Amino acid sequence: MARAPLNAGFAVGTEKVAPGGRRIVDLPVSLLSNHTPVNLQVQVINGKRAGPVLAVSGAVHGDEVMGVEIIRRVLASPWMKQVRGTLLAVPVVNAYGFISHSRYLPDRRDLNRSFPGSDKGSLAAQLADLFLNEVVLRANFGIDLHTAAIHRTNLPQIRYSNPSDELKALAKAFGAPVVIEADFREGTMRAAAREHGIEVLLYEAGEALRFDEFSIRIGVRGILSVMRELGMLPKRAVTPARRAPIQSRSSYWMRAKVGGILRAHKTTGDLVGDGEVVGYLSDPFGEIDVEVQAPHAGLVIGRTNLPVINQGDALFHIARVRSLPVAGDRLEQIEDEIEGHPLFDDDEII
Repeated sequence: MARAPLNAGFAVGTEKVAPGGRRIVDLPVSLLSNHTPVNLQVQVINGKRAGPVLAVSGAVHGDEVMGVEIIRRVLASPWMKQVRGTLLAVPVVNAYGFISHSRYLPDRRDLNRSFPGSDKGSLAAQLADLFLNEVVLRANFGIDLHTAAIHRTNLPQIRYSNPSDELKALAKAFGAPVVIEADFREGTMRAAAREHGIEVLLYEAGEALRFDEFSIRIGVRGILSVMRELGMLPKRAVTPARRAPIQSRSSYWMRAKVGGILRAHKTTGDLVGDGEVVGYLSDPFGEIDVEVQAPHAGLVIGRTNLPVINQGDALFHIARVRSLPVAGDRLEQIEDEIEGHPLFDDDEII
């Protein structure tokens, strides 16, 4: 078998990382009001042999800290010494929000609604422009790591829109319990990347400002498995997922018809039947109980963590699936598989 050709140096900003090199590159973003510099930090792992370029990003929303830990564990893997091609890892895209425990930038703009951005626009637009042009568009593929918004939680899931066969294969290789076909939202990084022909997988798992070990392990194995699928890591680097993900083509949010105190009977990963009561909304005295019924059967992939509910609040996110029994069995098998995965016996990863 012919060996892959030698890699070339990879340039990011004003620096060039030689074949076999590994370096954190600082891309200047701005000065704070007290003139403290803020940089977009990119770790470049440039393999000795040529291969694809993969960009992995976390904390585009500053309070979505799970992706930071997932990327940290991936970078700690001893397999990073055997990378072919180039890995661009950005654990914290939105440093402003990360420092302040906020989803947003200081101007209250959402970075993931600000793409493709502009080098002469708002702070959000300038950061979006820098990240898109210096990182995302330098890659062949991307994986963007997210969690639910604050006070909500998500079952680990991969999302894509109008996927190519290659993106479907990468989504399957990632090995998340659920794969959902979801439309692009205007201004997102994923939508801007697609405009330039770059495919990006969106990983959603857990909740803002919290770690969840199951979601982290799914993410770590998923990134390494995608790198294996792309030929960036040897086949022996990670055991791929044995179970096919649960496929869903649509999902819906159940919203509160009245305000009250929520007593939820379901959580993420639970199955719900058509018309099943999944909780109750009551007044603070307990004199009124309103049933919360699922209009359609499906799998709970997201829910609110708040018991105090206003009318119209999102309560449960339900994914429609072909077969509830099959989905339930498959989710249980995936949970057992990730719990006993040999990758997590390695102290260097954990």
